[in-house]
Amino acid sequence: MRRYVLLFLLVAASAGADSQCGPFMLSTSQANDGWARINGVKPESQKFTFLKAKGDYDNVQMQWMVQRGDAPGWYGMDYIKRNGKAILNVEAIRSNMDQPRVFGTYNCVKLK
Repeated sequence: MRRYVLLFLLVAASAGADSQCGPFMLSTSQANDGWARINGVKPESQKFTFLKAKGDYDNVQMQWMVQRGDAPGWYGMDYIKRNGKAILNVEAIRSNMDQPRVFGTYNCVKLK
């Protein structure tokens, strides 16, 4: 677990800026605790993976489970950065298997 936190700190430091992906603002913590913040909310879980070589921060994947702010439930999020270009895939987690699946894919833009 410590390894994931340390790796995320390195990614956050290398990013140097917040990102906007559709309606979601991705940022780092003011407390510098190694966790991302999505619209100011700390995710319940966080996972970091290098997609190519270790230390290649232009090719990474981060996964989060975030509690929704507008309704009961959760968002499952996959932040994927390939060759320096980032997207965010989001799924509203269903509470019942009979509910329809709701997905969204957003391009991410670095904010200054």
